[in-house]
Amino acid sequence: MGQEVKLPENQIIVGDCLEVMKEWPDNCVDLVLTDPPYGIGMANWDDKPMTNEQRDECLRVGLNQMFFGGNYFELPHTESWICWDKTYRYALKLDIGEFEMIWTSFIHKATFIRYTCCGNFRGLNESVRANYNKAPNDHPTEKPLDLMRHIIKQYSLPNDLIIDPFCGSGTTCVAAKMLGRRYIGIDISSEYCEIARQRLEAVDTGVPVKEQRKGQQALFPK
Repeated sequence: MGQEVKLPENQIIVGDCLEVMKEWPDNCVDLVLTDPPYGIGMANWDDKPMTNEQRDECLRVGLNQMFFGGNYFELPHTESWICWDKTYRYALKLDIGEFEMIWTSFIHKATFIRYTCCGNFRGLNESVRANYNKAPNDHPTEKPLDLMRHIIKQYSLPNDLIIDPFCGSGTTCVAAKMLGRRYIGIDISSEYCEIARQRLEAVDTGVPVKEQRKGQQALFPK
């Protein structure tokens, strides 16, 4: 009998998800929920898309998976797409899509959800950016927290283990923690991983990340 692998639950890990997950057993997590890079050159972090090897690991370790931008990748056939309507009237001016397709391994009718996007697209004309709902944690494609809470609530159960192999500033993990799920976040960027850790700490302390950076302590620590 091989030694049982202990998963790094409720942690944010700096590294390549392929290397992190390669020792994990099959179907060891309940849900892989992630927004991988598409390789469309939107920013430095998006020069290269999720590799087929990374995709295969996500499919292997998860009982279920949900990929934002699933139409950019070679994934198994599904009729259970989710269309995320970004409800943003400046989308065309920003040269971004008005909606985003989410590939899911679940079996349900194709559906759509509406939440205003909140990415922070650097390099845009300031007059346009002034009207844009910028990401509060400075990640170019940060997903709205309410959107991720909605998805996790609908597609997982309390205490389920949810991983985001491309977690960025940690929105998936924050939403999971707020809803009583276990989580694992992985990202190649140590900077974004630190932001994710600060956001997760804020769930417990109630001290926003910006205030944490100023050295403020929780007024009423748990």
